[in-house]
This record gives sequence, structure tokens and C-alpha cells, in this order.
Amino acid sequence: MTAQLGFGFKVGHWTDREAMTGCTVVLPPAGNVTSCDIRGSSPGSRELALLDPKRRLTEVHAILLTGGSAFGLAAADGVVAWLAERGTGYRTKVVPVPIVAAAVVFDLGVGRSDVRPGPEAGRAACSAATEGELETGPVGAGAGATVGKWAGRERAAPGGIGVGVAHAEGSSVSALAVVNSVGDVISEDGSVVAGSSFSSGGELKPPEQPESPEFPGNTVLAVVCTKGRIEKRDAQWLAARGSDGITVSVRPAHTRYDGDVVFASAAPGGAEPDLDLLGALATEAVARAVRNAVA
Repeated sequence: MTAQLGFGFKVGHWTDREAMTGCTVVLPPAGNVTSCDIRGSSPGSRELALLDPKRRLTEVHAILLTGGSAFGLAAADGVVAWLAERGTGYRTKVVPVPIVAAAVVFDLGVGRSDVRPGPEAGRAACSAATEGELETGPVGAGAGATVGKWAGRERAAPGGIGVGVAHAEGSSVSALAVVNSVGDVISEDGSVVAGSSFSSGGELKPPEQPESPEFPGNTVLAVVCTKGRIEKRDAQWLAARGSDGITVSVRPAHTRYDGDVVFASAAPGGAEPDLDLLGALATEAVARAVRNAVA
């Protein structure tokens, strides 16, 4: 399945299909305004403090979503180097300094735990980045993703990467999601789309003794994209509405074992948008991206 984010956002994957891991880079257009919402209790990340509305910088030069848990954050070094070679970054009196926000999923128990995305993987994902159609499913950061692990990792179903788009009243929001949740992915009617073998007919039927020790790390990551003149605190609010999309499409969502992070980035240009409308569209786009990841 293929899809695209639009608004000038580029996306590239690096995938190791044998080791079942990878990373995905989102390159926002210059002049973007970006923030994030952290809803999971166990995030693994880089540079997220800069995205707080109280911090001065408003623009990022790349968003890295990666497998490999904390080890996979090394891929960000390759993204930074790739951007620096092209003169992209925050302008200082010395050199441009690329700002790369990153977040991870835990996929070490699926393929080879000794193979993780590193600097060369980050570079390769940047080189592959395009505004055109991108592959979804078990690729990039979603290569080793699984869902429905609340009943034990051995009963999990494949996760992946999905893209969702929502339109209304002339406004549009797109979202990319890496789905590696503890919970099941559920449809709008509450039935299970993908998840544990203990899920049946839309009802959660946990075993007598849920295997919580088997939850070393999970996570849903998402990037919400739109266009318009917004402030950084508005971007954080849109990211939170994107997190609501996880809440309605994953059950249970945002557990103690998930490291859910949602980024929201607005390309410059256009009119000042209706934030309430964009918020509703962000929720819908992320929910669709989550469901499309396992379709």
C-alpha cells in the first residue's frame, strides 16, 4: 500500500527486512512550526525538550521515527550529518545546526536484537525521502512492529506504518503512524482490526493471568501534518488532538508500557486556520493512519 503526506513534507524509509527493523524520516518544509505531545509512560526520544512551547525554537529540520529502542536513536546522527552536508539547520554564527527530533519503538524481540538502525540507516532514509507515494505496512520504523501484546507477546499480530488523511470545510490534515502498541487496533465500531488472539467479536477477553512482564517496550508514534499560520502552542495542541486519534483506535491505549509520542508540524503559508476544525481532523487522520498500518 502507498500514500503521501502532502503539504511539502518528504518521507523516506530504511528497512532491514531480515532483522525486522528500520527507521523512517520525515523532512518538513522550511519555516515549519512543530511541537509534540507525549502520552505514553515509557518514551525513548531525542530533542523533544526543544519542542515545548516555552522553548524558543519553532522549526525542526527532520523528525526521525526509529526501531531499535534507545539504540536506534543513533540513526539521528546520520540524519544530522546528512542535513549538515546540505547546509540545512538552525543558523548560528559558525555553522547551521540541524534540529532532529526523534522517538523510538521497541522491536528488539521480533527480529534480530543485535541489529539496530544506526547513522548509515538515518542517512539512507534521508536520501530516500520523497514528497511522492511512500510504502506503508511493515517498512521503515514499522518493519518489526506488532500489536495486541496485552495478552502476551506470543499472541501479537503484525503492526506497521500507515498514513491517514482527513478533510473538511476546505481544511486538510494528514498523519503518519508507526503502530507497535500493547493494545489492539480497533475499528470505528469497536471491533478488533488487528490484535491478540484473545480478542474476539470486538470484545476484550484477557487471559486469567496477563503476562505483563512481557511488555518491555511498545509504542505508537505519529506525525500530524498540515499547512497554515499557527503558533508553537497551537502545534502542541494539534499534537494532543493527534494523540486522541490513538486513544480511539487502540485499546487499551497509552499504557504504562507504551512510549506514545505524537508530533504536529505545520508548513508555512496560507491563512490562519480554524484550530478547532484542525484538531478534529488531526484526531481523525491519526486514527485512520493507525488502522491503515495494519490493513
